[in-house]
Amino acid sequence: MNAKANVNKVWKVISKQKAVIAIIALMVMMLFSDTTFYTAYNWLDMLRSTAVLEIVAFGVTVAVICGGCDLSVGGTLCLGGILAVMMVNNGYPIWLAFVVALLSGAVVGFINGFLVVHQKTEPFIITLGMGMLLKGICQQLTDAHPLTCTSLDFMQIANKKFFGGIPSLVVYMLILFILFFCLLRFTSFGRNCYAIGGNYEVAKYSGIKVVPIKWTAFVISGVTATLAGVLLASRMNTGSSVYGDTTGMLVNCGVVIGGTSFAGGVGGIVESFIGLFVIQLLTNCMNQLGISGYAQTLCEGILIVLIIGADCFGRKLKRERV
Repeated sequence: MNAKANVNKVWKVISKQKAVIAIIALMVMMLFSDTTFYTAYNWLDMLRSTAVLEIVAFGVTVAVICGGCDLSVGGTLCLGGILAVMMVNNGYPIWLAFVVALLSGAVVGFINGFLVVHQKTEPFIITLGMGMLLKGICQQLTDAHPLTCTSLDFMQIANKKFFGGIPSLVVYMLILFILFFCLLRFTSFGRNCYAIGGNYEVAKYSGIKVVPIKWTAFVISGVTATLAGVLLASRMNTGSSVYGDTTGMLVNCGVVIGGTSFAGGVGGIVESFIGLFVIQLLTNCMNQLGISGYAQTLCEGILIVLIIGADCFGRKLKRERV
């Protein structure tokens, strides 16, 4: 009886996370394929490939939990990488290039927060427009040409390995995962973010400083996006205006797939990590099976629609039962 109850409890937890079901289904499917899917190298490569998007997603998750969204992260990522490469190429120390890039992300997040939180505008439209604006700035800075970095030390930041073979990007991602998890779960700031996303007016009248906290969430999103942009530029040894073209939509979709609702107050870092990872896992599976790029885009779209649709349907049934 206890065993059956435990199984039912585990299934109830898993069924709430549709992305986990997708991951299990993909892993079972790959058991019957003659590929290198189940190798340590492949899994480390998957984690390295998704690390940049995961880092962006950690910051976006904070904004989404507060009841917002940030579609400007693609342009912010692009700007951070270009600024860092330009400064390093001009002889400035790498640490200063990082600081300037992160400050640029903070400025973008500050402006987004001012328009969305202080001026009460629609975050979807504002951040989408900001992303387009930043893309235009990046094209002007680079004359729409890639900027190759001349510093080997800068390239090594995202391309070296730790602990006998773990890519540095994976290590950075895991460190930030722990930091953001602790921020949301074990600090008053994190608890206030959930309260604001759950019910903005109730949080406001209960004494929570809703404006500065939600504003800060957008600043955090901007800073993490530029950090990811610098790491991407280091990995590719290039800053380019084409980086991040689909990052905004992909990251926000991944966050929602994982279970962090755009309505706010629901989700977390673990959920966002799973949501982005399921997209990377699907891509890896299709690459292993030799599926064409056009078909991959179709399959990714189908997966996103199915998971979000199933989640919405489940929430509807739950409301009807109540």
